[in-house]
Amino acid sequence: MSTDQAADLLAVVEELRDRVRHLEDVEALRNLKSEYAAACDDNYDADRLAALFVEDATWESQGMGKHEGREAIREFFRGISGHFVFALHYGLNPQIEVTGDTARARWYLFMPCTVGDTGKAMWRAGLDEEEYVRVEGRWMYKSKKSAPFFHTTFDEGWAKQPFV
Repeated sequence: MSTDQAADLLAVVEELRDRVRHLEDVEALRNLKSEYAAACDDNYDADRLAALFVEDATWESQGMGKHEGREAIREFFRGISGHFVFALHYGLNPQIEVTGDTARARWYLFMPCTVGDTGKAMWRAGLDEEEYVRVEGRWMYKSKKSAPFFHTTFDEGWAKQPFV
């Protein structure tokens, strides 16, 4: 093998390594989102949820406030299970961008749920904008911001009551 052929082969191997790493990172971020949804749907397990966020993370959603820092996020989730007594979180149509040890994503949220204070079945949908950071080889949330499209009762539906 000539020096030029070896250099070409090395370049191909490096490109494939980078492409595989990118695919693994995207898949790890999808799994992080799935773990977040599973922890929410498990009665908003506050400790499990907090473990997904870096120490100085932020979590924000219109109508539910902005919570800064892992402990504030943990405290928020400790109280939310009384508000949403049932929920199924669906993260759909992700647009994920990875740049080294940071990443960003936009996800559509669809969430059938039951609100505890009324006992009503509700539909929620919105857009989640998220930032992530790799910490010691593990992807974690740096920020999570949710903006609602609609929040309506099952009976009324989004056609009769389309917006929050």
